[in-house]
Amino acid sequence: MTTMKPALAALIVSALACTPVAAQTVNLVVGYPPGASYDIYMRTLARHLGKHLPGNPTVVPQNMAGAGSLRAANFLFNTAPKDGNTIGMFARGLAMQPLLDATGIQYDARKFNWIGSLTSDVSMVLSWHTRPFKTLDDARQREMIVAGTGSGADSVIFPYILNGVLGTKFKVVTGYPGATDFLLAVERGEADGTAGVSWSSITAGRPEWITGKRINVLVQLGMKKHPDMGATPLVMDYAKTDFERGVLELIFARQDMAYPVVAPPGVPAERIAVLRRAFEAVMKDPEYLADAKKQHLEADSMRGEEIGKLIERIYAIPEPVIARARTALEDGKKVTTSR
Repeated sequence: MTTMKPALAALIVSALACTPVAAQTVNLVVGYPPGASYDIYMRTLARHLGKHLPGNPTVVPQNMAGAGSLRAANFLFNTAPKDGNTIGMFARGLAMQPLLDATGIQYDARKFNWIGSLTSDVSMVLSWHTRPFKTLDDARQREMIVAGTGSGADSVIFPYILNGVLGTKFKVVTGYPGATDFLLAVERGEADGTAGVSWSSITAGRPEWITGKRINVLVQLGMKKHPDMGATPLVMDYAKTDFERGVLELIFARQDMAYPVVAPPGVPAERIAVLRRAFEAVMKDPEYLADAKKQHLEADSMRGEEIGKLIERIYAIPEPVIARARTALEDGKKVTTSR
């Protein structure tokens, strides 16, 4: 019997370890139903990721909607295979949710392997054009019914925080599976508007709402203004104290990692490195960029290592600031109803 030389054996083991896909399929789990902005972004990534991975595997998007994508987050952390063949995307805010409300949480966000984010984002509070809400002050003067999904989702967290910090009077109606559903509710008149939908979601899924002036945009929700949203005020401009600013930063820092792609904990570091390189290659791929532009998707990506640092910074925020945000969330639940 011929004995393999140690150096050759080590080289083969190293090569195998660096291969992120042992099968011919990579599964991309997205925590929202078809048609939601997260689904659109994930499917666009799926069309281009395979050619940048060793072996050029088939990349298959899989919808796993539920509880504002909490179901998908728990699955990816606890159940998904740890071989690099299953990655996913869930609501950006779920990374911070354990600090705010641990209900249903079965993961530690700091232990996920963050691959990257497809873009940064700016969300907004909007009302249907026939409703009497044109500015944030209008929502401070009278109750405004806003549609949302589930615990941890922007469409629920954002109005709670705005109520608690800025004195708005949003009444949240939860239970919509995703953005497609609650935007339809707004169009049908079931709600006055929504207080946590991204600008990119509207430009990608409802561009006629903008060109046809069917919505009023009350305020931009993020750390910086979006260049296409004109003079609409930024939420950070409403903070009167450093403490209020700290609470708003805790919540809206998530906008910088708008569409995060993650792998489960426990995936070998070599495979994570290959997945990250493939992701970054997609972000520079002219075919991907043309595909994204055709769908009105933004492409201001963020590297996985940067997401990890952002999350560590957020988890280091002083407890009094976090406690104030928790209080706002608890108060918000008291005026929330399910559809």
